[in-house]
Amino acid sequence: MENSTKVNEFRLLGLTDSPELQIPLFIMFIFIYLTTLIGNLGMIMLILLDARLHTPMYIFLSNLSLEDCAYSSAVTPSVMAGFLTGDKVISYGGCVAQMFFFVAFASVDCFLLAAMAYDRHAAVRKPLHYITTVTTSLCAQMAVSCYVWGFVDSVIYTGFTFCLSFCHSNVAHHFFCDIPPILALSCLDIYINKIVLFTLAAFNVCFALIVTLTSYLFIFIAILRMCSAEGRKKAFSTCASQLTAVTIFYGTVMFMYLQPSSSHSMDNDQMASMFYTIIVPTLNPIVYSLRNKEVNNAFRKATKKLKILFSP
Repeated sequence: MENSTKVNEFRLLGLTDSPELQIPLFIMFIFIYLTTLIGNLGMIMLILLDARLHTPMYIFLSNLSLEDCAYSSAVTPSVMAGFLTGDKVISYGGCVAQMFFFVAFASVDCFLLAAMAYDRHAAVRKPLHYITTVTTSLCAQMAVSCYVWGFVDSVIYTGFTFCLSFCHSNVAHHFFCDIPPILALSCLDIYINKIVLFTLAAFNVCFALIVTLTSYLFIFIAILRMCSAEGRKKAFSTCASQLTAVTIFYGTVMFMYLQPSSSHSMDNDQMASMFYTIIVPTLNPIVYSLRNKEVNNAFRKATKKLKILFSP
């Protein structure tokens, strides 16, 4: 029994075992991953270089871009390596690290989305008081709080998952070390673990989602009171695109972590995980930033500087 509970590595089944799909999937993933890095790191550079973007809203945007890069990087490179080499084995310690950083930055994402919604609510509902309401200091404190709570979450999630013994199998029906497929490998009673993790996930998601949706509700009320039809159309367009990204992220997370264990299908879970680990970090720079007039102006300004710098 002592020997049967020792697992030194996990074998991830991945998205497919079909040999002819490995290279096409590798090409698709590397394209998406590079797009994620270029889009998000480019956004961070624009915000750092343009003094006009040194405001609370863009502080949140830069942090969102940073953690999008981080939690995508916790998963995507190992998945690509599996496609390229065919080796989908991950060490026990590597699995712990992957789950810890993925959960930490995904949790940070939840709270940053809520903080950004509150920031937009303060800006739209009471624009004259915005500068005094959301100061740079308050913005920094909120961002730091998101990271602190995200990493505390991750310690709890990872601790309650890997305090178990694994003796049934070391084969996880997933493409990375996520909580549900790893819990399924335990040979112990995981009822308490499931209750604790479900309760914590429900609290985090519901709290962040309530703050986000309440803020957008007040934003929509403020928009409807605008006198300018053009202003309403522009504001609705911006909020609709942001709510699309919020819906995709929270919808897939809730589908993955808040459904009853009896309803879990590993194939469906993998599809949901694809959205919030790979697709959402790629969409965020487009949804939150590239449609923003100030960011576009900053991008054109930076492009002109580069042309002047490299022109003969």
